[in-house]
Amino acid sequence: MISIEELKFDEKGLIPAIVVDAVSKRVLTLAYMNRESLEISMEKELTCFWSRSRQELWLKGETSGNYQHIVSITADCDRDALVVMVEPDGPACHLGTDSCFEYPLYQSDERHEFSYEGLMKLIEGRKTDPKEGSYTTYLFDKGLDKILKKVGEESTEVIIAAKDQDKAETIYEVADLAYHVMVMMIEQGISLEDIHRELASRHVIDHKVKQEKMTK
Repeated sequence: MISIEELKFDEKGLIPAIVVDAVSKRVLTLAYMNRESLEISMEKELTCFWSRSRQELWLKGETSGNYQHIVSITADCDRDALVVMVEPDGPACHLGTDSCFEYPLYQSDERHEFSYEGLMKLIEGRKTDPKEGSYTTYLFDKGLDKILKKVGEESTEVIIAAKDQDKAETIYEVADLAYHVMVMMIEQGISLEDIHRELASRHVIDHKVKQEKMTK
């Protein structure tokens, strides 16, 4: 861990803070902190910035309720910029969007960004706005029993591929299983955030168990 003394604030006493959703890893906003707002952020575990337009401290969520609970703060190699990982209570942007970065400027024709969140939204769209010829829409049309049957079949395929020690085939089958599990999640109203919270709670428990074992 480094100390605040090692950070390099600019001539106005500010340092840029890139706020990122700890679950989705999506960039939410770019704001600025001075030493006081950074200290408040670390003390409260809530993002606090310096408003350059109002020239005052700004605790995110104080008026809107959209607090950002800090998971970690990391400085770059030059110590003049921060990445703040957060769990947000609501939209990050004053316009009501989850992120301030909502306006595409350029998209490569050859490379495409992938995220689990994006895939979940695509799958959900096939349920709320059915598309003729879509396999995902077909699964939703058939209902939960069909979806669960496919989850079972893909689980078996993963086991067979892994037992054969065929890495490429195992990767392929795990991807199939993950997709069908996500379809099941949408069908049952389970979000990625729900799974994230569950795994995070297990991580804490596991950490405590390890600590207890080490002290015995």
